[in-house]
Amino acid sequence: MFVKTYSCVLRGIRAILISIEIYVTQGIRFFIVGLADHAIRESQQRIESALTNSGFEWPHYRVVINLAPADIRKEGTHFDLPLAIGILAATGQMKTDKLKDHLFIGELSLDGTIIPVKGVLPMIAHAKEIGMTSVVVPRSNTNEAAMVEGIEVIPAEHLRDVVKYLEGDLEVPPVVMDFSRFEKRSRSVFDMDFEEVKGQELVKRALLVAAAGGHNILMIGPPGAGKTMLAKRLPTILPPLTLEESLQTTKIHSVAGKLAHQDHMITSRPFRSPHHTSSDIALIGGGSSPKPGEISLSHQGVLFLDELPEFKRHVLEVLRQPLEERSIHLSRANYSVIYPANFMLVGSMNPCPCGFYNHPDRDCTCGQGAIIRYLSRISGPLLDRIDIQVEVVPVPFSIMTHQDSPENSDSMRSRVIVARERQSRRFHEIRGIATNSQMEGRIIQHHCRIDTAGESLLKKVMQQLGLSARAYNRILKVARTIADLEGTAQISASHVAEAVSYRNLDRKSWPG
Repeated sequence: MFVKTYSCVLRGIRAILISIEIYVTQGIRFFIVGLADHAIRESQQRIESALTNSGFEWPHYRVVINLAPADIRKEGTHFDLPLAIGILAATGQMKTDKLKDHLFIGELSLDGTIIPVKGVLPMIAHAKEIGMTSVVVPRSNTNEAAMVEGIEVIPAEHLRDVVKYLEGDLEVPPVVMDFSRFEKRSRSVFDMDFEEVKGQELVKRALLVAAAGGHNILMIGPPGAGKTMLAKRLPTILPPLTLEESLQTTKIHSVAGKLAHQDHMITSRPFRSPHHTSSDIALIGGGSSPKPGEISLSHQGVLFLDELPEFKRHVLEVLRQPLEERSIHLSRANYSVIYPANFMLVGSMNPCPCGFYNHPDRDCTCGQGAIIRYLSRISGPLLDRIDIQVEVVPVPFSIMTHQDSPENSDSMRSRVIVARERQSRRFHEIRGIATNSQMEGRIIQHHCRIDTAGESLLKKVMQQLGLSARAYNRILKVARTIADLEGTAQISASHVAEAVSYRNLDRKSWPG
């Protein structure tokens, strides 16, 4: 007997429909064809035990299973459930006409329990796109699956329950997502707040500008000056995720297996802080079974690289293309995938090996050559892609003990949201651009026009510091954001001056 069931395979965060064709005939062999990986080929033992322990029989016939299309490599244990259902239907142990309308996802344990799997959300989204009406998923994955509206999500805990449901002997109400909870959770109450940071008003201003325009930022300062503390509070002033951004971010975390079952929907912007010993694969993703890396897991959020010069040079260099294109293209011998990577890069570093170059109270023990070698660990092309480079100086004791409360995160966040709304109106007809940091070429020329005084100032700065064309564009984009924070359409000399002040490593006072 011939039966067909359906599941999906992942390519990046996209899903591809896979037809599972089961043919049972005379014989005793079991075959799986169609570029299946080891996990799928080993499924015979899991499925056989699951069928037996669920009250069914393993067929003593020749079973041929084809995973079509045959030229796409299939990976993952989520094929267990559709394979088991197909074998039961092909051997006449269950009767149903619902297979063609259902997508099946789930791993089987030896007793027939259906185990949660990763990557469910993009599979459900694809099932809806191609017109399927229902999907059967492990109960632990149902909240994630229900994020896709317009398709029935049937929760399943055991193989027997799926069979009874398909035969009409068990009523299983579909799971419906309560999207009103998203609105509440997107207004997250953070454990940290900028009002806890004493002093550092210039750095907080730079972070405000960075958040308002989506700009990358690098903080340079001695140990204990507050660089990490400031970086960790950046998400508290970023705008809340929209529903579309939340869905895309959740897809990435689902594919990576980073989605906790109790937090089935990403409602706050990610903050990722990989250790400086991380490899380039950990950062950009990939591997024999391609998975998203840290830059994709920080999509729509913040990637914080603490102790930036301590990262290996080749690891940092892989950031250059994603910072420009907002995506990462991975090509290997047997696959090619694209992962989104629209993140804010936040870096922190000491100014020298000992950490006290330019310190107001302590002497630096490093020679000029050692400082130059230390700073040169970060290449010029990478620095050019960082819009804001700001110096963090230690806070004096008198300010640390001052009782006045600094501006809190809620107040700063409201200003960021207003600036982002101006950018949204500005770019609403331009596809792929949402913030000032994403402007390129003619768009910069059109939207970053400066007055005569500002143009004269910028010309002088370019000549004195010998800045590149990319740095020139970065200054214009940051100046545009500063003007947006003030609510002005024209970029003035004061905006240009502030933007230039955020290019600390371009100054002659810094060696190298």
